[in-house]
Amino acid sequence: MQAVGMALAVGFFFSFRLFIMLLSVRILGTDPQTGVEVSLVLNILLLVVVAFYSLGEGRFPVSQMAQFWPVRWAFVFLSFSCCSLLWTSTASLPAAIAYWCAMAADVAIVILILRAGCPIQAASSLMKGYVWGACAVAIIAWLLPAQSDLRLGDEELLGPNAIGYLCAFALFFAQYLAREKDGKWGAPALLLGVTLLRSLSKTTIIAFLAGEAFLLLRNKSMSRRTKVLLALGAAAIVASFSGLLSSYYDIYANAGNQAETLTGRLGLWTYFLAGAVEEPWIGHGFHSVWQVVPPFGSDQFEARHAHNELLQQFYAYGVAGVCMFAGIYGSLWLQLRRLASRPRRTFFFAFLLFVLVRGLADTDAFDLSLPLWSIILVSMLANHEVRTSHRMAEAPSLARPHPLGPVQRV
Repeated sequence: MQAVGMALAVGFFFSFRLFIMLLSVRILGTDPQTGVEVSLVLNILLLVVVAFYSLGEGRFPVSQMAQFWPVRWAFVFLSFSCCSLLWTSTASLPAAIAYWCAMAADVAIVILILRAGCPIQAASSLMKGYVWGACAVAIIAWLLPAQSDLRLGDEELLGPNAIGYLCAFALFFAQYLAREKDGKWGAPALLLGVTLLRSLSKTTIIAFLAGEAFLLLRNKSMSRRTKVLLALGAAAIVASFSGLLSSYYDIYANAGNQAETLTGRLGLWTYFLAGAVEEPWIGHGFHSVWQVVPPFGSDQFEARHAHNELLQQFYAYGVAGVCMFAGIYGSLWLQLRRLASRPRRTFFFAFLLFVLVRGLADTDAFDLSLPLWSIILVSMLANHEVRTSHRMAEAPSLARPHPLGPVQRV
């Protein structure tokens, strides 16, 4: 019971922390830097609590986790990004170290949670906590005043893309739990889906639709009637937002942020590609964009990343970053490809497609679009499925009923 509660708390924190800085500023009256520091301190405190809880011999040792290539690549990424602090062109080295420690703490927390108890139960509980935390974020996002471009978020502290991606990510977790018949997730999924649409995060919505379309077309376990009903329900929700979508399009076309347009993104990509070529082998280092790259356009947009995941890795870590990008996603794809259950394999492929499509025009400032902690989580789930199928296939033939009935021995 303690393991379940701890994993739930971890999952809730991983999603709800998106709003910690905003709530700290708007409710407690702190400045944004203090709000960020509060979030980082809570992250480290959570690691201390989980480490204390996980004292003793683990049921699933780290050495066993490190046998899986996605986990190994995650460790390589974490190690290389740490080494890049030696040559990073960041505006604040202490801030870069703090952000890296937070990313490493996430990985350590998930490893300790999986190590302490049953990995599958821990992963399931962490997903549940993540979904409920995202639901809390969605509710708060609806209560906030709309931005000038009608999207969810805060003009100064929190963009709609972060809210949209969080909701979409959690929605995939809710779908996984529902497919595994681990609770009822219809209402949370509906809230997250509607909030994703309301965020008007274009890249995330397109990526989500791509993943869901793949899932519907390739999932043979779902009846055609269910697929049609889901498609009609989604169309009805979109139709109910037609007025908002029309108003947003007018703002986007006439008075939107230049960086949000295709022309603005092409300008960002051109700048980051040129900068990456200047340091082609090991890149500019961890946290080398914010307040380092000059503002873009007439609206003086300050980029936090390259708005393309592969380009971001190339800019930050050079050719090494491109290799790590290919190694992480390639090894995860190969591991998921070995899943015996076709519905699970299709689901995880759809999830991976969603992350990769979103990475074409958006990413994370420090981590991958698929965070390192979630790579370890998905890898553990895939490993459990593969091992279970192998045990079933290698079961002694004597344990199975003979096709001609019981064999009489003389």
